[in-house]
Amino acid sequence: MFGNSKQSLISLGRQIGKRSPFIVPSRNATREHLNFLKETKKNIARPGDFKEPTEKIGIGGYFLFALPVTAFGLGCWQVKRKIWKENLIKELESKTKLGPVPIPENLTDVDRMEYHTVKVTGEFLHDRELLLGPRSLITDGDMTSDGGLMTQKQETIGFHVITPLKLEGREEMILVNRGWIPASKKNPRTRPEGQIEGTVELQGVVRLAEVRPQFTPDHRENMYFYRDLVKMCKHTGAEPVFIDATFDSTVKGGPIGGQTRVSLRNEHNSYIITWFSLSAFTGWLWYSKIFKKIMARK
Repeated sequence: MFGNSKQSLISLGRQIGKRSPFIVPSRNATREHLNFLKETKKNIARPGDFKEPTEKIGIGGYFLFALPVTAFGLGCWQVKRKIWKENLIKELESKTKLGPVPIPENLTDVDRMEYHTVKVTGEFLHDRELLLGPRSLITDGDMTSDGGLMTQKQETIGFHVITPLKLEGREEMILVNRGWIPASKKNPRTRPEGQIEGTVELQGVVRLAEVRPQFTPDHRENMYFYRDLVKMCKHTGAEPVFIDATFDSTVKGGPIGGQTRVSLRNEHNSYIITWFSLSAFTGWLWYSKIFKKIMARK
C-alpha cells in the first residue's frame, strides 16, 4: 500500500515540476529565454523614441504667406500715390488761377507752361476751324452760359471749337480752344454772331498734346477726337501751341469759353480697395489653411 503511494507521489511531483515556474529550466530553455528577452528589449520603445509629427509649411505655404504681405505693401504704396496725385492736381489747379502773363516770344517756352494763363492778341482764321469732341459742357459752380449759345438746362453734349489765331505783329499762328458748342451748332453758319472778325485780345490756359486714348477712332476731316497737336498743326499750319480760352472770352452766339479741366487719371481709391481686400482674403486663407494646423500640432 505504502509502496504504491510512494510511487504516486513521485509521479505527481514530476508532473508539477514541469509546470511550476519555480523549477529551474534547462540550459537550452535558458538560452532561448535570453534571446527572447533581447528581441523584446529591442522592440520596446524608449521615452525619447516617440515624436509628434510636425506640420511643415512647405513651398505652397510660404507662397500663400507672401501673397497677403505683398498685397498689403502694394496697398500702402497706392495710398502714397493717391496723396501725391491729389497734391499734383491741386498744384495744377492753382496754376490756372495765377495772373496771366504775355505769351513768350519763343513759343517753345510754352511747353514748360502747361496750365499757366497767357495773354494773346491776334486775329482768328475761321476758315480753318476744327472741332474737338464730343465733349460735355464744363461749368464753374453755378455759372451759366449767359451771352453764349446755351444754358445749363439745355443739351450739354457738343464739341469744342478750335480756331487758329494769327498773333499780332508776328507771323506765327497758335490754336485756340474758343469753347463749347452744342452738337446742333457744328456748322459755323448756324452761329454767325460768334465768328468774330478783326483783332481780339483774350486770355487762355496753356494745354499740351494728349496721348491717343485706347480704341479711339481716327480723326475725320476737321473732326478730332483728342488733342492731337501734330495733326492739328499740320491741318491748319499753326505752331504746336494750344490754349483754352477763358470764360471771359465768351461772346453772344459764340462758343462758351472756360472749358479747361485739370484732367489727371486718379483711380488710386479703387486700387487701394483692391490690394487691401486681396491682402485680407489671402491672409485669412493662410491663417485657416496653414497657421491653424501648425498650432493644433503643438
